Amino acid sequence: CTHYLFIVVVAVNGTLLTINAGDYIFYTDWAWTSFVVFSISQTLMLTVGAVYYLTFTGVPGTATYYGLIITVYTWVAKGAWFGLGYPYDFIVTPVWIPSGILLDLAYWATKRNKHSLILFGGVLVGMSLPLFNMVNLITIADPLETAFKYPRPTLPPYMTPIEPQVGKFYNSPVALGAGAGAVLSVTMAALGCKLTTW
Repeated sequence: CTHYLFIVVVAVNGTLLTINAGDYIFYTDWAWTSFVVFSISQTLMLTVGAVYYLTFTGVPGTATYYGLIITVYTWVAKGAWFGLGYPYDFIVTPVWIPSGILLDLAYWATKRNKHSLILFGGVLVGMSLPLFNMVNLITIADPLETAFKYPRPTLPPYMTPIEPQVGKFYNSPVALGAGAGAVLSVTMAALGCKLTTW
């Protein structure tokens, strides 16, 4: 029963990270730096939870299912915030499922080899998630436009919409997120495997 509790806790935390690191709609001048932080945090949450779930059941497909669970949780949270009067794009639901599929494929293709899952699966999730999320972002409203359309006078100063300043990470948030994510998610995948043996 403990493993189900762990899966729920990680999935809920993945959803909370989406809300906290993900509302870069209102960061505007830090939008892409925030996107990098968001990508890394989401990559690590997906990896540790999905790998734990995957190695616990031993059934390829459970990583994708785990991604689906977090996606449903986030859509519920998105609906709740929308109901409170925030813009529809205030929470951008991350694209976890394709990265979960890659994790499952790495496990399945190597005949359930945990070391291959850690190395190949971890790198695949880290490299793919920022890319899928940037493609997802292209399909929604422009963050700056949305921020000016829905000013929130109660926001703290650091979240007040201002003109974006181009920073050194501005031009490559996907590359930075994917590079850091690919390295860190291997460690998280190893942790996910270790959790099943404790």
